[in-house]
Amino acid sequence: MPRILSIDYGQKRTGIAVTDEMQIIASGLTTIPTNTLIDFLKDYFTKEKVEAVLVGEPKQMNGQPSESASIIKGFVTHFSNIFPEMKVIRVDERFTSKIAFQTMIDSGLSKKQRQNKGLIDEISATIMLQDYLSSNRF
Repeated sequence: MPRILSIDYGQKRTGIAVTDEMQIIASGLTTIPTNTLIDFLKDYFTKEKVEAVLVGEPKQMNGQPSESASIIKGFVTHFSNIFPEMKVIRVDERFTSKIAFQTMIDSGLSKKQRQNKGLIDEISATIMLQDYLSSNRF
Protein backbone atom coordinates (compact mmCIF):
# COMPACT_ATOMS: atom_id res chain seq x y z
CA MET A 1 0.00 0.00 0.00
CA PRO A 2 1.18 3.53 -0.61
CA ARG A 3 1.89 5.85 2.29
CA ILE A 4 0.07 8.97 3.42
CA LEU A 5 2.21 12.02 4.15
CA SER A 6 1.27 14.82 6.54
CA ILE A 7 2.52 18.41 6.37
CA ASP A 8 2.44 20.93 9.21
CA TYR A 9 3.23 23.93 7.01
CA GLY A 10 4.86 27.00 8.50
CA GLN A 11 6.44 30.12 7.05
CA LYS A 12 9.90 29.17 8.33
CA ARG A 13 9.74 25.43 9.07
CA THR A 14 7.55 22.56 7.97
CA GLY A 15 7.01 19.40 9.97
CA ILE A 16 6.48 16.20 8.03
CA ALA A 17 5.09 12.85 9.13
CA VAL A 18 4.34 9.69 7.19
CA THR A 19 2.47 6.43 7.64
CA ASP A 20 3.93 2.99 7.45
CA GLU A 21 3.13 1.04 4.27
CA MET A 22 0.05 -0.51 5.90
CA GLN A 23 -1.26 2.97 6.84
CA ILE A 24 -1.63 2.00 10.48
CA ILE A 25 0.97 4.08 12.32
CA ALA A 26 2.01 7.69 11.81
CA SER A 27 5.65 8.55 12.48
CA GLY A 28 7.50 11.82 12.41
CA LEU A 29 9.74 12.01 9.36
CA THR A 30 11.55 15.34 9.63
CA THR A 31 11.31 19.10 9.93
CA ILE A 32 12.79 21.11 7.09
CA PRO A 33 13.09 24.76 6.12
CA THR A 34 9.90 25.63 4.26
CA ASN A 35 11.81 27.08 1.31
CA THR A 36 13.15 23.55 0.59
CA LEU A 37 9.79 21.78 0.92
CA ILE A 38 8.93 21.31 -2.77
CA ASP A 39 12.39 19.93 -3.58
CA PHE A 40 12.17 17.61 -0.59
CA LEU A 41 8.76 16.34 -1.73
CA LYS A 42 9.92 15.81 -5.33
CA ASP A 43 12.77 13.67 -4.04
CA TYR A 44 10.59 11.82 -1.52
CA PHE A 45 7.88 11.02 -4.07
CA THR A 46 10.47 9.44 -6.38
CA LYS A 47 11.64 7.14 -3.56
CA GLU A 48 8.35 6.31 -1.83
CA LYS A 49 4.86 5.63 -3.11
CA VAL A 50 2.48 8.20 -1.58
CA GLU A 51 -1.26 8.20 -2.28
CA ALA A 52 -2.29 11.36 -0.43
CA VAL A 53 -0.90 14.37 1.39
CA LEU A 54 -2.60 15.83 4.46
CA VAL A 55 -2.16 19.55 4.97
CA GLY A 56 -3.23 21.24 8.17
CA GLU A 57 -6.03 23.75 7.99
CA PRO A 58 -5.56 26.35 10.73
CA LYS A 59 -8.79 27.52 12.30
CA GLN A 60 -9.74 29.76 15.17
CA MET A 61 -11.84 28.49 18.07
CA ASN A 62 -15.04 29.62 16.31
CA GLY A 63 -14.18 27.57 13.22
CA GLN A 64 -13.18 30.57 11.10
CA PRO A 65 -9.86 30.45 9.21
CA SER A 66 -6.90 31.75 11.21
CA GLU A 67 -4.45 34.41 10.06
CA SER A 68 -2.12 31.86 8.45
CA ALA A 69 -4.90 30.15 6.46
CA SER A 70 -4.31 32.23 3.33
CA ILE A 71 -0.58 31.42 3.36
CA ILE A 72 -1.29 27.70 3.63
CA LYS A 73 -3.99 27.93 0.95
CA GLY A 74 -1.37 29.48 -1.34
CA PHE A 75 0.97 26.58 -0.61
CA VAL A 76 -1.78 24.04 -1.37
CA THR A 77 -2.47 25.73 -4.73
CA HIS A 78 1.25 25.75 -5.55
CA PHE A 79 1.59 22.10 -4.46
CA SER A 80 -1.39 21.05 -6.60
CA ASN A 81 0.09 22.78 -9.63
CA ILE A 82 3.39 20.92 -9.21
CA PHE A 83 1.86 17.56 -8.20
CA PRO A 84 -1.54 17.55 -9.95
CA GLU A 85 -1.95 13.78 -9.54
CA MET A 86 -1.49 13.87 -5.76
CA LYS A 87 -4.61 13.85 -3.61
CA VAL A 88 -4.60 16.67 -1.02
CA ILE A 89 -6.65 16.29 2.14
CA ARG A 90 -7.14 19.29 4.41
CA VAL A 91 -7.46 18.53 8.12
CA ASP A 92 -8.22 20.70 11.13
CA GLU A 93 -4.99 21.41 12.95
CA ARG A 94 -6.40 23.22 15.96
CA PHE A 95 -4.53 22.35 19.15
CA THR A 96 -1.92 20.16 17.47
CA SER A 97 0.96 22.40 18.58
CA LYS A 98 -0.34 22.44 22.16
CA ILE A 99 -0.82 18.67 22.14
CA ALA A 100 2.65 18.25 20.64
CA PHE A 101 4.19 20.38 23.38
CA GLN A 102 2.32 18.43 26.07
CA THR A 103 3.51 15.19 24.48
CA MET A 104 7.08 16.43 24.79
CA ILE A 105 6.53 17.17 28.48
CA ASP A 106 4.87 13.79 29.06
CA SER A 107 7.79 12.09 27.29
CA GLY A 108 10.20 13.58 29.81
CA LEU A 109 12.06 15.88 27.43
CA SER A 110 14.12 18.57 29.11
CA LYS A 111 13.15 22.23 28.94
CA LYS A 112 15.92 22.81 26.41
CA GLN A 113 14.68 19.94 24.21
CA ARG A 114 11.12 21.30 24.39
CA GLN A 115 12.33 24.62 22.95
CA ASN A 116 13.08 22.85 19.66
CA LYS A 117 10.29 24.31 17.52
CA GLY A 118 11.17 21.97 14.68
CA LEU A 119 10.40 18.98 16.87
CA ILE A 120 7.04 20.53 17.78
CA ASP A 121 6.25 20.89 14.04
CA GLU A 122 7.19 17.28 13.35
CA ILE A 123 5.12 16.00 16.28
CA SER A 124 2.19 18.20 15.17
CA ALA A 125 2.30 16.64 11.69
CA THR A 126 2.36 13.20 13.32
CA ILE A 127 -0.65 14.01 15.52
CA MET A 128 -2.65 15.28 12.53
CA LEU A 129 -1.83 12.12 10.60
CA GLN A 130 -2.59 9.71 13.44
CA ASP A 131 -5.90 11.48 14.11
CA TYR A 132 -6.76 11.15 10.43
CA LEU A 133 -5.89 7.46 10.43
CA SER A 134 -7.92 6.85 13.58
CA SER A 135 -11.00 8.64 12.27
CA ASN A 136 -10.90 6.93 8.86
CA ARG A 137 -10.32 3.31 9.90
CA PHE A 138 -13.86 2.08 9.45
